[in-house]
Amino acid sequence: MTERAWQDLIVGDRMAVDQEFAQQVTDSQFSRQEWGLIMTAVEFEIENPGDADQARIVADTSKIEQVMPELENIRNQMNSMAGGAGGGGGGKQGGGGGVFDSVKDALGLGGGGGGGADQDRIDDASRLAQAYADELQQRLESQGKWAKVREAAAN
Repeated sequence: MTERAWQDLIVGDRMAVDQEFAQQVTDSQFSRQEWGLIMTAVEFEIENPGDADQARIVADTSKIEQVMPELENIRNQMNSMAGGAGGGGGGKQGGGGGVFDSVKDALGLGGGGGGGADQDRIDDASRLAQAYADELQQRLESQGKWAKVREAAAN
């Protein structure tokens, strides 16, 4: 089986967990839009898939830092929409931001800066992603699918 085979088995479960997990996102510092972006940077793996007692889903959050500039753009856009009555139009021309600048920053080609200011947000996003992984595993176990998913991951 391919490395993605186990992930293909859980698509429906992921969608269910997305719905169940919505309240935890709401209770966090992240908006749903920010959480969606964070999840694009998270990959799930099964550690020790061949050992029923040790196997667990873990969130690989090593790429979350790469989306932090775009998270900041989302937050700034939300704040400007909330602060300026009806001021939605226009975009930030020439002022930077946006996906292109985020990709440049992720590749180390942008202005950068910032340093540790985002570390708390990175840590919070990582904790939330692992909580999601834990909830996903609990769902798979309660649905009787965990053994089949572990087997697919082990192959």
